[in-house]
Amino acid sequence: MQVVRDLSELHKPLHTSAVTIGNFDGIHLAHRALLRRVVHSAEELGGTSVVITFDPHPAQVLAPERAPKTLTPLARKIRLIEQEGIDILMVLRFNRELAALSPAEFADNILVGKLRAAVVHVGSNFRFGHQRAGDTAVLAELGRQGGFRVETLPMIKVRGHRVSSSQVRHFLSEGHVEMAGRMLARPYAVDGTITAGEGVGHKQTVPTLNLGPIGQQLPKNGVYITRTRAGDTWHDSVTNVGHKPTFGHHRLGVESFLLDFRGEIKAGAMEVEFLHRLRDEIKFPNPEALKHQIQHDVQRSLKFFRLLKNLGGRASGPNPSSPARA
Repeated sequence: MQVVRDLSELHKPLHTSAVTIGNFDGIHLAHRALLRRVVHSAEELGGTSVVITFDPHPAQVLAPERAPKTLTPLARKIRLIEQEGIDILMVLRFNRELAALSPAEFADNILVGKLRAAVVHVGSNFRFGHQRAGDTAVLAELGRQGGFRVETLPMIKVRGHRVSSSQVRHFLSEGHVEMAGRMLARPYAVDGTITAGEGVGHKQTVPTLNLGPIGQQLPKNGVYITRTRAGDTWHDSVTNVGHKPTFGHHRLGVESFLLDFRGEIKAGAMEVEFLHRLRDEIKFPNPEALKHQIQHDVQRSLKFFRLLKNLGGRASGPNPSSPARA
């Protein structure tokens, strides 16, 4: 897949193309359906499949105080889009100049002028152009003028809920990571680098791996059954999202206790997949009470992974007596 970050990188217009446009934050089920339609249309046309997305999220430029936390960092978004077989991903820098384009200018300059679009696939709530003045009806009229047709993806629902990035964020904010995962068709994950903690876990409870500064949306504070990647290796784990209230009020953090590892990990890449919520984060009367609760959380997590393994899911051999140190 070719990643284009500026229109000038397309030195000449494409022969013909199938296109979709959006922020694609999360790459959820509806996004994937759009991507598959684009690939299918391009194959029928004998043309190029193109995705247009934006970086940063438009809200971060136009209304930063209301901008949502990111679900999918750009690097992961690129990987997920590539997996769907897209030919060209255009990551347009969203700035005031791009935001000022009218719907007609966007269609003329980009969809027609650069991409020679024959078909444009969008969601039913698609908006574009200056002050979001364009919708699917406006796009369809511009298509009639510019020689492309518009196909709108019908609403997709999961258990009665419309699939959308905002709905995924809502489920995460409520701690419903399983429903978020259903909408994403994969566990929700955050990633970064392993960073030094404050030594609380190693000294008073159990050693954990601490995830570095996180710009992504986090699930509701609490304790979760997770999978944690340290470097290139995945481990079954229990992860706390919160402020460690038993030891005072610390900065918001994500720390994972690995169930199946013996040794020490101090640095490297780290990723956490959230599978199931165990409980709220609680202020315990003392570290011993917290340590006892952690062991209970571990036993529940081991049972979860045994069941997952029996059902054919991805799970590794657990060993609760061999935590990682960080």
